[in-house]
Amino acid sequence: MSILASEATAYGGMLIWLVIIFVFMYFFMIRPQQKETKKKNAMISSLEVGDTVLTTSGFYGTVIDITDDTIIVEFGSNRNCRIPMQKGAVSMVEKPETAEKEQK
Repeated sequence: MSILASEATAYGGMLIWLVIIFVFMYFFMIRPQQKETKKKNAMISSLEVGDTVLTTSGFYGTVIDITDDTIIVEFGSNRNCRIPMQKGAVSMVEKPETAEKEQK
């Protein structure tokens, strides 16, 4: 009986460590990623025509049209470069009213 009891405590100890590792992974890997995803989805849903955006490739542009899953972004100072792209390609949004406040 003592051999069975020692095996049960060994499996119990291993189970406790597995639970601890899972909790650690949840709080340090899964939960922050979920927060970041929610933040990005909120940013993308707040996109409006006229917003200045930074794309994931590093280009700054102005949104000129929005459809369900794509946006048309205008790049450059001569305003001749208009490129359709997915909303997921936007990494940062700057609203026009916040840009005016920063300049003052």
